Amino acid sequence: MEPEDLVRDHTIYACVMGSRAFGLATEDSDTDRRGVFLAPTPLFWGFAKPPTHVEGPGEEQFSWELERFCELALRANPNILECLHSPLVERLDDTGRELLALRGAFLSRRAHDSFTGYALAQRRKLDADVRAHGAPRWKHAMHLLRLLTSARDLLRTGELTIGVGDRRAEFLAVKRGEVSWAEVESRMARLAEETERALHGTPLPAEPDHARVADFLFRTRRTSALRTHADHQVMQGVAPARQR
Repeated sequence: MEPEDLVRDHTIYACVMGSRAFGLATEDSDTDRRGVFLAPTPLFWGFAKPPTHVEGPGEEQFSWELERFCELALRANPNILECLHSPLVERLDDTGRELLALRGAFLSRRAHDSFTGYALAQRRKLDADVRAHGAPRWKHAMHLLRLLTSARDLLRTGELTIGVGDRRAEFLAVKRGEVSWAEVESRMARLAEETERALHGTPLPAEPDHARVADFLFRTRRTSALRTHADHQVMQGVAPARQR
């Protein structure tokens, strides 16, 4: 089975991410699409395994196989967790609905290290831009402020909200370069301090609910295997056996 076929025929969840999901889209914004596909279980039984992710087939489209997606979500990968909380859902089946119902199981204090680690990496890139060009890439600076805000609020409330809401104008002013780099640095430092304080009183558990996610993945793989077996029997003209 071709990778594009897995995305086309076996996607369980697909959404729009990026500026459009964050409430920061402008006329020139791309439409970033992300998704999760469930590779049929028999594909894992041979030597050649299905891909863990697929780029395309559309422009700005990227999808993960369910197991890989869950692994990254359990590690509190910021991009994956935000994908689970997109307000712009384009495709969803029953398995996808169960995945979304598990959103809380993936959230833990691990988010502090993963979000701040990602933020530090992005900050180093901005600092390099300032040294090389005298100014950062303002769009990237805006998104870093948004990420830091999201991390702080997640630790404070135990819930992940990716939309900027009524702060849209404030963030877009940064994107347009209307806020000085010194002021942006000050905001970043303040958000980092607030995030550290939020960690000490966060309602998030120390670890994600691995058992709940593992049970979901096991049941989903088992259902896929049984469905494939039943479809094969139908094709062979054999009546499927009753499940007890």
